[in-house]
Amino acid sequence: MTGLAELSLTAAADAVASGQATSRELLDACWKNIDLANPGVNATIWLDREQAEKDAAAADAAVRAKAPLGKLHGVPMAHKDMYYQAGRPCTCGSKIRRDFVPTYTSTAIARLHAAGAYAFGGLNLAEFAQAPTGHNVHFGDCHNPWGLPYIPGGSSSGSGAAVAARMTYGALGSDTGGSIRLPAACCGVTGIKPTQTRVSRYGAMPLSFTHDNVGPLARTARDCARLLGVIAGHDPNDATSSREPVPDYEAMLDGDIRGLRIGIATTWFLEGAAPSVVAAIEQACAVLAARGAIVSHIPLPLMDAIGAYGSIVSRVEAAAIHSEWMRERPGDYAPFLAGRMYPGFAIPAAYYVETLAQRGPILKAFCAEVFAKVDLIATPTIPTVLPTLAETDIDHGPPGTEKKFLAVSINCRPFNYLGLPAVSIPCGFDPNGLPIGFQLAGRPFAEGRILKAADAYQRDTDFHTLLPPVLKQ
Repeated sequence: MTGLAELSLTAAADAVASGQATSRELLDACWKNIDLANPGVNATIWLDREQAEKDAAAADAAVRAKAPLGKLHGVPMAHKDMYYQAGRPCTCGSKIRRDFVPTYTSTAIARLHAAGAYAFGGLNLAEFAQAPTGHNVHFGDCHNPWGLPYIPGGSSSGSGAAVAARMTYGALGSDTGGSIRLPAACCGVTGIKPTQTRVSRYGAMPLSFTHDNVGPLARTARDCARLLGVIAGHDPNDATSSREPVPDYEAMLDGDIRGLRIGIATTWFLEGAAPSVVAAIEQACAVLAARGAIVSHIPLPLMDAIGAYGSIVSRVEAAAIHSEWMRERPGDYAPFLAGRMYPGFAIPAAYYVETLAQRGPILKAFCAEVFAKVDLIATPTIPTVLPTLAETDIDHGPPGTEKKFLAVSINCRPFNYLGLPAVSIPCGFDPNGLPIGFQLAGRPFAEGRILKAADAYQRDTDFHTLLPPVLKQ
C-alpha cells in the first residue's frame, strides 16, 4: 500500500473500513508530516494530540466491534480555525478571538463527526478570513509547501497547505471571495466552493452574509465529492440553507463527460494572464476534450457590474459584522485589515441595497446567456504566476503592492456575487515550479457536474498526486 499519509481521503476511509489500516496509523502518519513540514509551512494554530489519539482509539474499537461505520470513519482531519467546536479554541486567526472558546459546534463539523471523522487541530488562516495571500501578523504567515517564500493562498491558507503537505486528509475552508479555491490553486490540491446556501454556515465565523460559503479542500475531486455529500443539505439552525435535495456526488464520478460543453471564458478571466497559465488551462481543456467534452471559447456578460457590485457587498457586510470591535478595539486588527474595512462604513446604504436588488436579475441574465451555450465555464483560478509573501505584504511593501495583492483573487470573486459553484484543481506548474489552478464553474446546484469533470481530468493526469518539496527534505 502507498504510504498512509499519501492516501487520498476516500482511500484512507476505505482502508480503515476494510481493516487495511487503523485510524491510529492514519493519525500517526499525519503527526509525522506535521513534525517534518510544519516548522517551515506554519499551517497550524493549535493541535490536540491527546484527544485525537483517544478518538483514533475509539474509531478502531468500533471497527473491531463491527459497528456501523460512516463514510469518513476513522479519518483524522484539521480545519480552518474559524469553525466553532464546543470546548475547543477558535481564534479566527485574530488577536481579538485568541482566547475564544465556543460553547457549540458548527453544523459542518458536526456532520463530519457524525460520518466518523474527527478533528485534531485548527489551521492557520488570514485574520478573520480577510486576505487572499496567507499573511497573518498574529500567528505568523503560512507558507506554500511548494516554495516557502511564496503565497499559499488565502484565506484558508492552512487548509490548502496542510492538505498539500499531507498533514491532514482533508480540511474545511470557507470562501467569500475565493478563500477555498485560492489555496487549492496555490498549493496544488482540490477545493470546491458550493452553490450559495448548499452548505449550512451555522457555527462558522461570518465575513459576508451574502458571499460566505462553507466547503472542503482535499487531494482529489472524489475526496471533495464525499466530503460535500456529508456536509451539504438543509440545516434548521441556518435559515438560509437550501432545501434542494443532495445527490450522491461520489456516485456521479464515472469519467463519462461525452458531450459536456465547456467554455473557456474570454472576458475578464484571461485579462493580464501569464502565458504559462493560459497554456495550462488550454491543455487542461484539451484533456477533457479527449474524453469527449466539447470545448469552445465564450465571452461572459455583465462582468464589470458583477465585479463592482461584489466589492460593495463584501466591504459593507464585513464592516457591519466587525463594527463593534472596530469601534472598541481598532488597534487589535492588522493595519491593512482595518484599512480594508473602514471604507465599508462610508458606502451609502442606497448603493448596498442596489447591489442586493440587482443580484437576482444579474444572476438570471448571466445564466440565461452563458448556460444556454455551455455547461461549464473554464478559467484560471489565479491568472498570474504566484507572487511571494514579500511581494504581497501590503502592510510593509512599497506603493503598488496592493495591486499584486488584489490580483490574486480577481478570478474567484465574481462567482461569490453570483452564488455559483466552482472548483479549483491542479493542472500544471508555472516557471517557478508553483502549482497552477484550473477553475470550473457551473449553474446553481451543478456541483455534481463540476466534480464529474474535475474527476475525469484527474483520471488522466497526476498533478494531484505529486508531493511538494517540503516533504522531500
